Amino acid sequence: MTQTTVNSSLFQPTRLGPLHLPNRLVMAPLTRNRARADGVPGSLMATYYAQRASAGLIIAEGTTPNAVGQTYPHIPAIHGPEHVAGWRGVTEAVRAAGGRMFLQLQHGGRVGHPLNSGLTPLAPSPVPLPETIHTPGGRVPSVTPREMTAQDIRSTIADFARAARNAVAAGFAGVEVHAANGQLLHQFMARNTNHRTDEYGGSVANRIRFVVEVTRAVADAIGPGRVGVRISPANTVNGIEEGDTLHLYPALLDALAGMDLAYLHLEFADPANPLFATVRDAWPGILMANPDLGWPDPLPADGGRGAGERLLEAGADLISLGRGFLANPDLVERLRTDAPLNPVRDQYTMYVGGATGYTDYPTLTAHGRKAQAPGRSGVAGSSAATTTE
Repeated sequence: MTQTTVNSSLFQPTRLGPLHLPNRLVMAPLTRNRARADGVPGSLMATYYAQRASAGLIIAEGTTPNAVGQTYPHIPAIHGPEHVAGWRGVTEAVRAAGGRMFLQLQHGGRVGHPLNSGLTPLAPSPVPLPETIHTPGGRVPSVTPREMTAQDIRSTIADFARAARNAVAAGFAGVEVHAANGQLLHQFMARNTNHRTDEYGGSVANRIRFVVEVTRAVADAIGPGRVGVRISPANTVNGIEEGDTLHLYPALLDALAGMDLAYLHLEFADPANPLFATVRDAWPGILMANPDLGWPDPLPADGGRGAGERLLEAGADLISLGRGFLANPDLVERLRTDAPLNPVRDQYTMYVGGATGYTDYPTLTAHGRKAQAPGRSGVAGSSAATTTE
């Protein structure tokens, strides 16, 4: 059978600091709820990520830097030695399969519940999530978070720095600070969730302060070249209303620009949206763009290849894809050869534990036919989570 080869800049090698990336396609962080109840990743997660090691870079799913930051059940953590050991099994499996990994650090803030973490959530202000939240017993009303004190803020910043050091100890090449999707850092930036009157609230300069201090602490802990930051301007997920997006992000990027970070990760990027040009013009370093593919619409037939190419032409350096990698362990090869894609089966299996809808998506054979789900070669030893494209 004749094999088509697509000529695209998506498949060109590049560098990310000291890392050689064989292509410009990044597996975006995807909440999958497959860790143990205590947040420890297991062998199933190692299999899943190793299957997708052909990505230029994998950014592992949002992982909590402390216990109170947990969002949903079975979210991985990176604040204890058992978490480091569990993640080390994952990174070793991915390296054995030829891949590279960053870890996303995610604190949920008000997106949490005592039934999930055993603790009352913390947030910039006592403003509850305006929707129910998934727990082990099903969806329940959210609770009012406790407003963070000055000591809580200092401790949380220290927890992020410690989590970054733990991630490096676990074998990750770096970390991504999650300042998007209505999580804690985004809550500090948004007017409707930050009613503070101290130096962390009110003005734009004050509302970006926590994000800047967390990022600086993480960069100081492991080196700025190992640190990325993810943003989602104007995204209203998890009840967020920024209020002054066009003033907020130029100020944030100006504050971060001098840190010499590994990359900025822009979610739901669209070159037709003026926000994209604003971000590209303001950011002096590597820009990773996550194309807006119309969630929860079905995945495009090309898996987002066309959208990614348009973003590269508009100035992005790397393209992150989510659902395409979720359903296609060999997404890079499928896009390179214009092969048909596996569809995402259903939203239920995105977030419910087990191999179904996780490690059992089939790959292509050399002749373009579907094979059985990939095995464990190279592997050592329903929520309201946000799914990225």
